[in-house]
Amino acid sequence: MTKDRLLRKLFLGFVRVHILHHCAERPWYGQELIEELQEHGYDFSYGTLYPILHTLEKEGWLKRTEKLVDGRWRKYYEATGAGRYVLQLARRQVHELAEELEEHDN
Repeated sequence: MTKDRLLRKLFLGFVRVHILHHCAERPWYGQELIEELQEHGYDFSYGTLYPILHTLEKEGWLKRTEKLVDGRWRKYYEATGAGRYVLQLARRQVHELAEELEEHDN
């Protein structure tokens, strides 16, 4: 596996946690999520984002609702109870990993 593919796989895991984090706060739609992820250094297109959202929805971690906004249907994604639980577990693991990484940097 090339370095780029390995990093991409790693970052896709981070992105999933990021999406769950934001969608646990409130419902988000695709363009908002892309802009938010870009603020964190991720370069995403709809072709990358929506398969992730659909997977998280299929896993039961996100639920989708649709609203008519300015004559167009907009899909909003919000964390489910199961998604919030997974996020809670991920937070613990990320915190533990961050602490270990900081220990080895010192």
